[in-house]
Amino acid sequence: MAPRVLISDKLSPRALEIFKERGVDADFKPGLSKEELVEAISAYDGLAVRSASKVTEKVIAAAGNLKVVGRAGIGVDNIDVPAATARGIIVMNTPFGNSITTAEHAISLMLALARQIPAADRSTQAGLWEKSKFMGVEIYSKTLGIIGCGNIGAIVAERAIGLRMRVIAYDPFLSVERALELGVEKVELEGLLKRADFISLHTPLTDKTRNILNAEALAKTKPGVRIVNCARGGLIDEEALKAALDKGQVAGAAVDVFVREPAHENVLFGMDNVICTPHLGAATSEAQENVAIQVAEQMSDYLLTGAVSNALNMPSISAEEAPRLKPFVALAEQLGSFAGQLTESSINGVSVEYAGHVAEMNRAALTSALLAGLFRPMLAEVNMVSAPVVARERGITVEEVTQGRRGAYDSYIRLTVKTERQQRSVAGTVFSDGKPRIIQVKGINMEAELAPHMLYITNEDKPGFIGALGTTLGNADVNIATFHLGRQTQGGDAIAIVEVDNAVSASVLDAVLALPHVQQAKPLKF
Repeated sequence: MAPRVLISDKLSPRALEIFKERGVDADFKPGLSKEELVEAISAYDGLAVRSASKVTEKVIAAAGNLKVVGRAGIGVDNIDVPAATARGIIVMNTPFGNSITTAEHAISLMLALARQIPAADRSTQAGLWEKSKFMGVEIYSKTLGIIGCGNIGAIVAERAIGLRMRVIAYDPFLSVERALELGVEKVELEGLLKRADFISLHTPLTDKTRNILNAEALAKTKPGVRIVNCARGGLIDEEALKAALDKGQVAGAAVDVFVREPAHENVLFGMDNVICTPHLGAATSEAQENVAIQVAEQMSDYLLTGAVSNALNMPSISAEEAPRLKPFVALAEQLGSFAGQLTESSINGVSVEYAGHVAEMNRAALTSALLAGLFRPMLAEVNMVSAPVVARERGITVEEVTQGRRGAYDSYIRLTVKTERQQRSVAGTVFSDGKPRIIQVKGINMEAELAPHMLYITNEDKPGFIGALGTTLGNADVNIATFHLGRQTQGGDAIAIVEVDNAVSASVLDAVLALPHVQQAKPLKF
């Protein structure tokens, strides 16, 4: 029986044609309500969406046969990826199909903002001929500050340089070498805010980037700055932006994305110095054709042959090698995630050492999984396919080293991350039970199985620390599941990795940081 796919959003007709050509039964039903989607989904093996359909936990719970969700586009904010993962449902996206289109929209909005084109159009068509009212500014020789210089940001930079703008960029993952290659100046965020005449955002929405332009940041901007957001709603505090526009600190804003969409009302609506468009970043016929073709091909390949590409929660691995490689992929991703959550400055290089049997496996898949784990705390939408591209775009060198068996371990993976400030390493292996383990952090030997909620602490190896930590967590009603310790020397640097039952709150973290001998404390999620 042929697999069945539901297309619940408006996609190019080419997607339906590809499914049928490949032997997949596809139903085109755009505009389903939440209730209708929940009712219909159980009959399908695949679900193809854009941004309108909300693939919630409730939808996934009702999807008894669902094997794959394909997003025709980059962002997966409308898909509950953890819920899908828990049910064994692969989530795919098409990360590169609409890059040029989105970049061009950002440039278009910047030009429209500089010359007040929408307001001038409305005035002229009303017969007012208010020529003196719409005095614009040139973009020639102005400084464009790009926040997030990945694939789309780099294209915007290239176009802006062609318009003879000076381009500066803030991106923790952008290396100095890659910046030079692009012709942009790498700066810190505060420097960008002070210098930029125009600011364009091109970063995903994560815990670290949410409200990256808040009231405090906007107050640091160059007076009269103009801001463009074609990336994600939530990167700008909309109330704070309105206040900055009212004060004149920000001369104008062009916004394509909003915190709540569809945006039928918003604090920015009705302002003369604001241009709003309804999430049109990917809205060209070329982009929609590209992403529709890609998602249909990817989903068909998986449903018919088991091939996986552009998956956010599943590695690209052949069917033959999957059973042997699977636990090492999990280990590699955990090692990357461990290091990524602890890295706060720009990454310059990554070195991966494979020793023993794992050195003979599919290291490309392993390194991709490791990079995905490393980048995901900052770039939530990165996956195993896009992670190497992200590294290359940002000029991050990736080195692989192989050797024979190391010590007592049949297989051993060691990750070293080099940043502008320091070098950090973490190593792990897979034991006979098939479960990944951390076995070394910063040269300190220890053994820990990673769990959903953990607390990482560096401290001085002094008497009383363990008791004080346990008391602090106990008083806060935080239950310790497992406790792992390691130290360099007696009385020297030490590490504790503590598994707890629930996420650690900010107040509890502050209490831990206040303990004697504690140097660093960070919550980790796996």
